[in-house]
Amino acid sequence: MTVPPQRKLMRKLLIGTAIAVVPALIAGFVLWPRSPLDLGEPGNLAAAGVQQHWAAGDVIVLVRHAERCDRSDAACMNAADGITHDGQAMATRIGDGFRTLGMANTDVISSPTTRTAQTGQGMFGAANQSQEWLRVCNRKTLLQDALAHKQAHRNLVLVTHSDCISKLEAQLDFEHAEASDYGTAFFVAIDAHNQASSLGVMNADGWDVALKH
Repeated sequence: MTVPPQRKLMRKLLIGTAIAVVPALIAGFVLWPRSPLDLGEPGNLAAAGVQQHWAAGDVIVLVRHAERCDRSDAACMNAADGITHDGQAMATRIGDGFRTLGMANTDVISSPTTRTAQTGQGMFGAANQSQEWLRVCNRKTLLQDALAHKQAHRNLVLVTHSDCISKLEAQLDFEHAEASDYGTAFFVAIDAHNQASSLGVMNADGWDVALKH
């Protein structure tokens, strides 16, 4: 049976479109930024060299505050704009993880909000220095702001907000990373030239598994 010319033309157009679109989709998939490495997966903490970087004091970590009262039905600690009792327990577990890494050469700064201050205190048992830039988190200057507060050969833990973590991830080419859960920590290594690279993210429930390996 003879194929009508119109159908032949349509078939050629469809084939041509497929030839053009498929490579573009493949390229887009390859180039699409993924989420940082999950440090809670067995072996990933060691593979990323987190402990070596931490011992050298060349790490900046952004930690999202624990569960906030105003978005939960759980009982609050002592302030409506603070964290819940469950959030306090989470902060303590996270602090235990950081203490296992070692806190001797580490400084802590928090956002001035009640929920971040309470999280930092729950993690480390003391009031932390608070600074406004960690609440606002300028998308263009966040990394530079963090570097300005990091001392040589000392790690810096910043207790902050999910939006701030997303902004720093975007600066490090993870623009489409998943939003951080409560207590998620984003680890970044800083080299001798003040260049930053992502080591990965540690979710609040990932510390036990990660440190066992």
